[in-house]
Amino acid sequence: MCRFLPQEQTVGGKATAYGKGKGVKLSIVVPCYNEKENIPLLLERFNNVIKRQDMEVILVDNGSTDGSADVLRELLPGYDFAKTVTVEVNQGYGYGILQGLKECQGEYIGWTHADLQTDPGDIVRALELIEKERGLVFAKGNRKGRPLFDVFFTVGMSVFETCYLHEKLYDINAQPNIFPKIFFDEWQEPPHDFSLDLYALYMARKKGLKVLRFPVVFPERVHGTSKWNTGLAAKWKFIKRTIDFSVKLKKSGSLQNQERLRTFAGESGKQN
Repeated sequence: MCRFLPQEQTVGGKATAYGKGKGVKLSIVVPCYNEKENIPLLLERFNNVIKRQDMEVILVDNGSTDGSADVLRELLPGYDFAKTVTVEVNQGYGYGILQGLKECQGEYIGWTHADLQTDPGDIVRALELIEKERGLVFAKGNRKGRPLFDVFFTVGMSVFETCYLHEKLYDINAQPNIFPKIFFDEWQEPPHDFSLDLYALYMARKKGLKVLRFPVVFPERVHGTSKWNTGLAAKWKFIKRTIDFSVKLKKSGSLQNQERLRTFAGESGKQN
C-alpha cells in the first residue's frame, strides 16, 4: 500500500511532500531499501549539484526496516527539492520505483539508486544532454570502472538480450534512467522487480525514442551492502528472472504484432 500526503498530514510515514511540484522539468525517483546511512549523504550530494529550481527528487522508502523512514522524516524539511513516498511493505525494486514515478510532476522523469554508486551529478548531466536534443529522448548511463567479472557478466547478458529481443540492449542495469513522462504514461503492466530496467530500455527502443547513452563512473558503495546481484547464487537468480521476463516481453511483442495485423486486415477488408 502506498499513499501520498502533504507534510502536515503525514501519519505513520505513509508519504510526505516538501517540493512545490509546479513547472518541474525533471523528477528523479530514488528507491531506498534500508539505506538510512546513505540517505544523509545522498541528500547533501543532491543539494550540492542541483542549482536550478525545476528539479525534484522523490525518495521512496521501499518497505525499509532499518529506520530509513525516521531519517527521511527528520531530514527532508531541510531540502525543498525533495519529497518522499513510503511503501509500507517491500514488494520489489520495480514496484517501489513505479510508486515514485506515479507522483512525478516533471516533463522528464526517471530513477537512480540510493547507494551513491551513481553520482547524483549524473542526473544533472543527463538533463543538460536531453535539453540539447530534439524529439523524445531516453537518457541512460553507461557504467565505467567496474570489476572485470561484473563487466563480463554484463556483456554476456547484453549479447543475449540484444540477440533474443532484436533490439540494441547493453548495460541494462546502468543508472540513471531518464525519459519523457508521456512515455511512462503508455506503459502497460511493467514488472515489479529488477526487470524494470530492461523493460524501460526495451520499450524506449520499440517506441522509437532516441536512446542517449553517456558514461558514468561506478564506484564502491559508501555504506551498507548491495541488495541484489552479489555472488554467483544471486547472479544466477538474476539471470533466470531476466530470461523469464525476456520471454514474456518477446511473447507480448508477438501478440501486439498479431493484433496490428488483424486490425490492418480488417481495415483492408472494409476498403475492398
